[in-house]
Amino acid sequence: MKELNLILTAVASLACLSVNGQTTITTTTNAWVSQPLSLVDSLNLAARQNATILKAKNDLEAQYGLVVQTRAVALPQLNASGKYTYTEPQAIENFPTTNGFTSPNQSWSSGIQLVQSIYEGGKIVAALRAADATKKQALADYQTAVADTLLSVRVAYYDVLQAAQQITVHDASVKLLQKELEDAQHRFDAGTVPRFNVLRAEVSVANERPNLIHARNDFRVAKNNLVNLLGFDLPRDIWEDVPLNLTDTLEVTPYEIKLPDAIQQALSTRTELTSLRKTIDLEKLSLVSARAGYKPTVQVFAGYNWFSAQFTPPVTLDHDIHGWNAGAELNWALFDGMLTHGKVLQAQALYAKSKTNLEDESRQIELQVRTAYSDFVDAKEVLDSQQKVQEEADESLREAKARADAGTGTQLDVLDAETSLTQARTTLVTAKHDYATAKARLQRAIGADMITTSK
Repeated sequence: MKELNLILTAVASLACLSVNGQTTITTTTNAWVSQPLSLVDSLNLAARQNATILKAKNDLEAQYGLVVQTRAVALPQLNASGKYTYTEPQAIENFPTTNGFTSPNQSWSSGIQLVQSIYEGGKIVAALRAADATKKQALADYQTAVADTLLSVRVAYYDVLQAAQQITVHDASVKLLQKELEDAQHRFDAGTVPRFNVLRAEVSVANERPNLIHARNDFRVAKNNLVNLLGFDLPRDIWEDVPLNLTDTLEVTPYEIKLPDAIQQALSTRTELTSLRKTIDLEKLSLVSARAGYKPTVQVFAGYNWFSAQFTPPVTLDHDIHGWNAGAELNWALFDGMLTHGKVLQAQALYAKSKTNLEDESRQIELQVRTAYSDFVDAKEVLDSQQKVQEEADESLREAKARADAGTGTQLDVLDAETSLTQARTTLVTAKHDYATAKARLQRAIGADMITTSK
C-alpha cells in the first residue's frame, strides 16, 4: 500500500499543479459560481474532479492490485488447515485383538505449512519483471487520460471565450445597423432620401439579428460543455445562462518549434508509446512464462502438524501427536497434451502483434504531429493576415460615412462597410481562437504538459 500511495501522490502532483500562484478554487457549486475562473484554475479543477480522470485513477488503483497478484508467485505461501471427523461406530471395521481394542469413531487433525517455490522454469523472475512493467504501463495510461482530458478542457475554455467575443461583435453590429436604420428613417421623414433606403437598412438589421441569436446560443452551449468537463452538477434552476466568470482572454502568445524537433519530442515523450513499450515487455515475459511449462518446478515446504491418536493409548480426543515436517517437491509435466505448446504459440503471436502495434502507433503519432503542426502554421498565417484588417475596416466605415454625409457616397457604401467591419471582427476572433486551439493541439501531439504550457 505504501507503493500505491507513492504512485497516487506523484500522479496527483502531476495532475493538480498550481501554476504561478493561481488561487485554489473550491469544488462546491456556490464557490465556483461566484469566483473568477482562469484557464489554469479550470485545468486544476478538471484534474481533481473530471469523471474521465477519476475513472482513470480507479483503473490505476485496479492495476496496482494486478501488480500485487503478479508478484504473488514469487512469495511464500503460508497455509493453515484443520479437520474433525465423526463416524458411526457400526460403520467402523475392527480387527480382532486380544485386548479388545477398537478403532475410535472420532478424530481430528490440524497443521500449518509454509511453501516456497524456488524454481518454475523462469516464471518467478518473469512475474517480478511483469509486475514492474504493469505498474509503469498503468501510470502511462493514466497520464494519457489526464492529457487528453486537459486538452478538451483547454479547447472548451477557448470555445467559451470565442463565443463571448462573437456576442460582443454581433451585438455591436446590430446596434450599428440599428443606428443606421434610425438615421435613414430621419432622413426619409425629412424628405432627403427615398423609402428604399429605410427598407434596405431594415433588411440589414434583420439579417444580422440571427447571427447574434446564434452567437448567444453558442455561448450557452460552450459554457455547459466546459462545466461538464470540470465535473460540476448544475443546479436545476439554472437553465438559460450558466454564471461562469472566465478571467482569461484569447491573447496570442508566440510559440516556435521546428517540425523535426516536434516529431522527435513526441516519439520520446508520448505516454501512449510508453504504454505500448511496456506491453511489448509484458508479452515477452508472457512468452517466458509460457515456455516455463516445458521445465520442471521445484518447491520446498516446512510445517507443523497435530492429530488425534488413533492407535497409541490412550485413544482419546485430547491425546494428540504432533511434530515438524519438511521436504521438497519436484514436478515435471513430461507431456501435457500440447497445452504448453499452444500457450507458446499464442504468446509468440501476441508478442509479434505488440511490436507491430508500437510501430503503427509511432507512425500515427508522427502523423498527428505533422497534422497539428500544419494546422498551427495555417492558424498562425490566418491570424497574421487578420491583424490589421479590423483597423482597415474601421477606417473604411468612417470614410463611407463621411462620403455619404457629403453627398458623394451612398447608403449602400455605408452598409457594405459595416458588413465588412463585422466580418473582419468575426474573422479576427475566430483566428485567435483557432490559433490558441491549434497551439494546444500541437502541444498535446508532442506530449507537452497541458497545465505547465498554459501560458
